[in-house]
Amino acid sequence: MNAPKFAPQFVSHPLLKEGVVERREYQTAIAEAAKKESLMLVLPTGLGKTTVALLVLVERLERQANGKILFLAPTRPLVEQHSAFLKAVLRLDGSLIQTFTGTIAPAKREEQWRSASVVVSTPQIIENDLLSGRIDLGGVALLIFDECHRAVGNYSYVYIAEKYAEQTAEQGREPLVLGMTASPGSDKKKILEICTALGISRVESRTEHDRDVAPYIFRKELEWRSVEVPAEMQRQKRVLEEVLEERVRRLQKLGFLLRKKSGRVGREISKTELLELRGKIETQLARQRQPSLYQALSLQAEVLKIKHAVELVETQGIFALRRYFDRLRAEAVSKQGSKAAKRLLKDHKFVEAVFAAASYEGEHPKLGVLLDILRNEVRANPETRIIVFTNYRDTAEMVFSALQGRSLQGRSLQEQGSEKEGIRAVKFIGQASKPEDKGLKQREQVEIIKKFKDGVFNVLVATSVAEEGLDIPATDLVLFYEPIPSAIRSIQRKGRTARKKIGRVVVLIAKGTRDEAYYWVSRNKEREMRKRINEMRNGATPTVEEAREERSEQQRKITDLKNDDEAAEQKVTVVVDSRETKSGVPRFLEKAGAVLELQNLGVGDYVVSEKVCIERKTTADFLDSLVNGRRNLLEQVRRLRSEYEKPLLVLEGRGSVYGQGQEGQRRVHPNAVRGVLAAIALDFSVPVLQTRDELDTASLIYLIAKREQQPNANGTKTEVNPHGKKPSASLKEQQEFLVSALSNVGVVTARNLLRRFKTVERLVTASEEELREVERVGKKTAERLKEVLCSEYEELVG
Repeated sequence: MNAPKFAPQFVSHPLLKEGVVERREYQTAIAEAAKKESLMLVLPTGLGKTTVALLVLVERLERQANGKILFLAPTRPLVEQHSAFLKAVLRLDGSLIQTFTGTIAPAKREEQWRSASVVVSTPQIIENDLLSGRIDLGGVALLIFDECHRAVGNYSYVYIAEKYAEQTAEQGREPLVLGMTASPGSDKKKILEICTALGISRVESRTEHDRDVAPYIFRKELEWRSVEVPAEMQRQKRVLEEVLEERVRRLQKLGFLLRKKSGRVGREISKTELLELRGKIETQLARQRQPSLYQALSLQAEVLKIKHAVELVETQGIFALRRYFDRLRAEAVSKQGSKAAKRLLKDHKFVEAVFAAASYEGEHPKLGVLLDILRNEVRANPETRIIVFTNYRDTAEMVFSALQGRSLQGRSLQEQGSEKEGIRAVKFIGQASKPEDKGLKQREQVEIIKKFKDGVFNVLVATSVAEEGLDIPATDLVLFYEPIPSAIRSIQRKGRTARKKIGRVVVLIAKGTRDEAYYWVSRNKEREMRKRINEMRNGATPTVEEAREERSEQQRKITDLKNDDEAAEQKVTVVVDSRETKSGVPRFLEKAGAVLELQNLGVGDYVVSEKVCIERKTTADFLDSLVNGRRNLLEQVRRLRSEYEKPLLVLEGRGSVYGQGQEGQRRVHPNAVRGVLAAIALDFSVPVLQTRDELDTASLIYLIAKREQQPNANGTKTEVNPHGKKPSASLKEQQEFLVSALSNVGVVTARNLLRRFKTVERLVTASEEELREVERVGKKTAERLKEVLCSEYEELVG
């Protein structure tokens, strides 16, 4: 596997440009199978999953002249990457290949859908358009799911696949699905769940060890470097473990946590076991309100926090540990902070560890080893490309700071003896922002990748965001700061090298720590995954009976709703807040036959008439809104009451709202919950109804909508008005109400516009350029606003 054994040949097809797609035997064989039946393709990163999809795509376009191709990818950068690739290799007019993103107005997307031959989109956009009835998948000749391992639970892929099967059947057509992933995981049940969700009947896979793949790939050298943890850091770890074991002993006295063979339960218990323990405690709390159970729940939260600190000191370093302690301190002094954080910061041994970390002048030796490896690699090959993967963003910041020569624990990079000549590093992280660390927007991520590809940067210091999907160029070296106990993530990381020449993977392992366990866990999971895939390869895929039974029960309840509504001449309409599509409620409403209108609602989640607006809260959301100052529940209820004549609060969840906490860290006293519920019902006159789950919530909303929208004596159906009754409380609210109705800009953007222009009159006369200066107003929104404000009114005739 040192180099390809022959000169490349290229695929010839009427819809493909000549000399752009290399012909590979294994890709052709897989594509032939994918043309005949729906399958999952499992190929390590770099072996050409997209090329296989292309070969199937051109065949379907040629054979089904009126057919459409829908290509889905989970992120916008991936969508843009796939779209650019297709435009570069296909002999199609660019207007026939459409890229769907949230910046395109829904009406415009509907128009583009009708005229396009290929649509590339994120699944959320397609789901929203399906829910709103703007598109129909009955004419789709091929549906491609990139990163198909996401097709579990409530993810959009699941709903889209279900609608595809349903709508193609209505048109008497056979659906064809191609799911692609570098790794579906090692759990056989999960693999089967993915296949069931997507309607896949066959699995095809290849690895670099397969005979038909070997001629096209390069050798990948794997090595792991063991690093000794310094004595002082081991001492800090022991102090933290003493605090940990003390909390565990208290849990044992309360009747929780079985003893391990070594007697060191805290050290051996896993995070999964701790989360299961939390579930067990909360189950008992739902039945009985014993003080010991509240104590156990708090202790479980403390154990989780301490174990994370232990992991940081032994595998990450002092920089990451200090940042974690800083966040714990901030949490402890906050009004909304957990009791677990407050108690830990009062424990003298834990505080000793905090002070030890603050005064320690060194850093984890992994950092020095990493710098040496990078320095030697760049010296040997100045044109090299390297990716450094870290599990935590704080560690990425530490590595990046060291490579920049910035001060690190009081000593500069030069004082540590490092040479940064030739190393041009950049940090590559996700979009979420923290107080001490601003995230990267998607366009910033794309720009960084381009510069990395062009050689502006030669070292990418990345978190998990660089593992999946993005078109990161082939690298010479992939360096793991720590092993990860995930087959999917490990395979994706290693797939970033050895694409066009011999590659190298180096894994740093701290001796005597969980690094060693994670290394072997990952290897075993990869081996197990290959075994599971081989069992399913080239054969029919069995289904998950539990998933089928659950769907059958859901479908029965939805059918009951439909049958109950058969006599109605008009369908019910429900206005849904766009953010609610993350739940399953809108999907169930659509399946029941409701007409959905997705909007950015300023108040509430579902509007079923000009009088009735429904706010939906899961029990976890409800409790969080009681203790989170940024999510004041009573203020939300007040606004709901001020806007609508008949507001309603729905609490969703099988568990009780009394005595449960979020992630075992927050609990609300039952009397506080009762007080809030009483205030909502009595002070605001807002009824509170409880539902079991998303399907139950959808059923309730559907029946309320049906009741509200019954035609009057003249046969006229009640209009659904998402703006409710006219506000009369204040001039400010009236101004916000008026502006928020313009082009569905929403209340938040309306406030930004009013802050900028002060009056509605100035807003109306503002130029497009002035509008775009306002936060949350982009080019598309500004253009739409000017169109609405400046276009002549045309009354429809007939």
